[in-house]
Amino acid sequence: IIYLKESPEDVYKLVLAGSVSYLPFRDASFGTCSFHLTLLDCFHAISKALQYGFLDFDEFDVNEYEHYERAENGDFNWIIPNKFIAFSGPHSRSKIENGYPHHAPEAYFPYFRKHKVTTIIRLNKKMYDARRFTDAGFEHFDLFFADGSIPNDTIVKAFLSICENAEGVIAVHCKAGLGRTGTLIACYIMKHYRMTAAETIAWIRINRPGSVIGPQQHFLMEKQQELWREGDLFHAKLRRNCKMGVTRILSGVGYISINGVRNRRTNQNDTELYSDEDETDCITQGDKLRALKSKRQAKSPTASPLKNAFILRAFLP
Repeated sequence: IIYLKESPEDVYKLVLAGSVSYLPFRDASFGTCSFHLTLLDCFHAISKALQYGFLDFDEFDVNEYEHYERAENGDFNWIIPNKFIAFSGPHSRSKIENGYPHHAPEAYFPYFRKHKVTTIIRLNKKMYDARRFTDAGFEHFDLFFADGSIPNDTIVKAFLSICENAEGVIAVHCKAGLGRTGTLIACYIMKHYRMTAAETIAWIRINRPGSVIGPQQHFLMEKQQELWREGDLFHAKLRRNCKMGVTRILSGVGYISINGVRNRRTNQNDTELYSDEDETDCITQGDKLRALKSKRQAKSPTASPLKNAFILRAFLP
């Protein structure tokens, strides 16, 4: 697909011609797999990523990818170059908890500044003071919804509006940076690139294995047509505005102040505000996923091209 420009369907036929059966490329939940993401979905995701410029394999640095995805080095991945980073939620201070190394917000500043990150979106409950980001010059938004759940329409609209108006890269996190984070980034991709839910989940999961968890997968399937329609309207309106010399467009969710802190956009009636409650007393799914990830061993050196590690992400559960 990348070098020979073969179609996803032709590649899939070749793969199925063998005697090996392939498991679904599943999420990071601990239960039974309820959503069968296939190799064909992954092949389509790669094809769309090439089409939209998400992937330049000649420039891909597997060593950098594997370094930063490790828990001790920040646990983050690019989902769309120059647009989205998904990362595990920072903590108030650097420490190891439940087997997982936490990082204070300041640990991310050098990389974020170097790569033009301007906006942080937090989806989990408060584990650090947002002013540590805003005082450093980043915008910071809170759009809390429960671990493992699906976002309501207000949160989806607010997230999309923030991302459509951010001037720079957006770094999104929940607790593990997998479920809630992957789900909302997927909404943006589906709206603005008309990728199917399966293609979108596959692309995010290739970049950040395990992303989009449990019912969130089915939620994206149900939202697909709606997000496509919204995307069509958005881009039609954007084209009209560009002809009139307008360069920015809002998707209908305004700015309001919450608790006297600037740069937060939400609806107080429909969105549960984050609380000061420390979640360390309650082991959540996000805690389990982060502890599991921290136990992964580094890959042994191999004589095969290192870039193969990226493609194999699409094949391994």
